[in-house]
Amino acid sequence: MTEGRGVVLVTGGSRGIGAAASLALAADGWDVGVNYRTQADEAARVVKACEQRGGRAIAVQADVTEADQIERLFDAVTAELGPISAVINNAGVVSPAGRVAEYDAERLDRVFRINAISAFLVAGAAVRRMSTAYGGDGGVIVNVSSRAAVLGSAGEYVDYAASKAAVDALTTGLANEVAKEGVRVLGVRPGLIQTDIHEPGRLDRLGATPPLARPGKPEEVAEVIAFLASTRSSYMTGTTVDVSGGR
Repeated sequence: MTEGRGVVLVTGGSRGIGAAASLALAADGWDVGVNYRTQADEAARVVKACEQRGGRAIAVQADVTEADQIERLFDAVTAELGPISAVINNAGVVSPAGRVAEYDAERLDRVFRINAISAFLVAGAAVRRMSTAYGGDGGVIVNVSSRAAVLGSAGEYVDYAASKAAVDALTTGLANEVAKEGVRVLGVRPGLIQTDIHEPGRLDRLGATPPLARPGKPEEVAEVIAFLASTRSSYMTGTTVDVSGGR
């Protein structure tokens, strides 16, 4: 049963959770704009897989830390597929594991720019196109956070955790700003998920620590994202859902 209602843009859609979300959304009836920064071949494979699920899809290169490229991204997806009615705010990065005392300004700038600042910029662009206050027809923004935002990631990625905590605050605050403008804002907090964001051996070391005693699959997060983007979650906004095996 398909549930999609139009065009969805997925940032960081060429791999990991973003790629899985693109496929789940295509299966749910959406036309999908797959954003990537450098991985053109991977994005093309995601587009082909989306099309095999029955919908239209395109890949668009853009660096979502740059405001002008975000505008170009939204314009390109709209021109090719139609007005965007959902945005999956997914682009993210980690740096090598380390303690806070070892971080430098360059590392912090990179992590916060990609994980937090880009999320704000993409959400702002989405609101300007979807909010009824700007002449839009409404829509949904789903911000991809991390369970690290709650747990803190001590000794490894406290900067990543803090940047994702900023995404959680964005979800709560923006949802309240635009609730009466036809835009719902939701979040998902994945836990330990089998993607290449982890350093070698990390999942082997930590994968059995959740109560469910295994790491999650990108597809398990993607199904929640697809639900949040759909009308099945129509009475939800300002909520962030943990998909973390109980961790």
